[in-house]
Amino acid sequence: MTLLSGFDHMTIQAPADYQASARAFFGEFLQLPELPHPPVVTERGGLWFGLPDGRQLHIAVCEPFAPLDIGHPALRCVDLDALIRRAAEYRVAATPDDLLAPLRRVFLNDPWGNRLEIIERPEAG
Repeated sequence: MTLLSGFDHMTIQAPADYQASARAFFGEFLQLPELPHPPVVTERGGLWFGLPDGRQLHIAVCEPFAPLDIGHPALRCVDLDALIRRAAEYRVAATPDDLLAPLRRVFLNDPWGNRLEIIERPEAG
């Protein structure tokens, strides 16, 4: 028997007063729904976003703030070309990486400089 049963959520850090840019980036650009959360999370400035597989991305205020690079989340998409086109429409830099070819992936930065990896997994759709 394994003690752990899966992955529930990841928390990334953001500077104070990040909420509007988080909603624009994660809600509008990446099309993730904002999730309800306990009042204590709201009091601390937190936001939660849902992923299609039920996992969650949480954002929490951290002061002093420093963006994540190595310790970054890797998110999946079913059509990387569509994501790249959408990134261009939203003026978000999407940097391709072929280090793990034939795996297709790009790297993005959220509005505060946290690194996000987007991996194409067509079978995940």
